[in-house]
Amino acid sequence: MIHYADLGFSNTRKMFEDAMKNGYAVPAYNFNNMEQLQAIITACTMSQSPVILQVSKGARNYANQTLLRWMGQGAVELMKEIADENNLKEIPIAMHLDHGDSFELCKSCVDMGFSSVMIDGSHLTYDENVELTRRVVEYAHKYDVTVEGELGVLAGIEDDVKAEEHTYTNPDNVEDFVKKTGVDSLAIAIGTSHGAYKFKIKDGEQPPPLRFDILEEVEKRIPGFPIVLHGASSVLQEYVKTINKYGGNLEGAVGVSEDQLRKAAKSAVCKINIDSDGRLVMTAKVREILWNKPEEFDPRKYLGPARDELVKMYERKNRDVLGSAFRV
Repeated sequence: MIHYADLGFSNTRKMFEDAMKNGYAVPAYNFNNMEQLQAIITACTMSQSPVILQVSKGARNYANQTLLRWMGQGAVELMKEIADENNLKEIPIAMHLDHGDSFELCKSCVDMGFSSVMIDGSHLTYDENVELTRRVVEYAHKYDVTVEGELGVLAGIEDDVKAEEHTYTNPDNVEDFVKKTGVDSLAIAIGTSHGAYKFKIKDGEQPPPLRFDILEEVEKRIPGFPIVLHGASSVLQEYVKTINKYGGNLEGAVGVSEDQLRKAAKSAVCKINIDSDGRLVMTAKVREILWNKPEEFDPRKYLGPARDELVKMYERKNRDVLGSAFRV
């Protein structure tokens, strides 16, 4: 058993309290490799934003759980180094399991030093979701690890999460779910979706707006309770165009408008998940470099610039979209 406090992590409780009090959302950025992790830590330290490092089941398998523990601890030390060198404050960092699909996986992450876990029982019946979530909460809270649950189903594909149909969250269920499970935050479905192809639209059309009416009703049912948005990448078109220009094929990839995300961040939504945008930025830069320099074979020469481009994107998200910059 490794407790997250010994690794330098924070759970999400105080993060969410401050976010709701001051009208912003804490960024929850997924990472799969060292360069993405470096970029997230650099951007959030330099912009003085709290951050949630998200690891999916697939990313955990890819990185290896033992190595991941040391990468996380190293990320905390990197943050302290950057803060010290630039006369900045240290920022709170949470390590979070994204879309855990079983009690066993959540327990393993708690035991390996995660400070927050999500149990996604949205594919189950309501009663089964309640029971599974309650069981995870019961275990995690023994070690002061915070737990995120989910009601409603997001369409799309991202890592091990796949759903063809979208089911909006029913506000009538949220109060009962929170009371019976004891979760610390709740992911709801109001129109976001997973992956780079979030909506099927024609040329010139805008993506459909988020269902803020559902969000407002949820806020009424469970006032002051932390709400989470999954699948909230905007699928930044400048990077989609770069990917397509240099040999890729991402025609029709669109995401959630940043204006709508900023609006959501001023409400009870205090955690916004962003994964696909990070993948797109990294892929765009790598493709551009290898296309223009086909003789290049040193990974540092294309992954390094990709990391630098990620830093710029994350800093802008914190400042202009989530409102989390300079909140520590």
